Amino acid sequence: MPQLTQALTSTILMFSWLIFLTIIPTKILNHISPNEPTPVSAEKHKTESWDWPW
Repeated sequence: MPQLTQALTSTILMFSWLIFLTIIPTKILNHISPNEPTPVSAEKHKTESWDWPW
């Protein structure tokens, strides 16, 4: 089994990581989610203390 050339292997590794870290995330982040989240009202719910019957 022949040994791989270190320079060629590292070059391919660097180019593949360059593609994974620059091109692919920008393509994925350009897609818009079909279900946009709706804003939640900022009012707080009224909570009452509970008197323990003991």
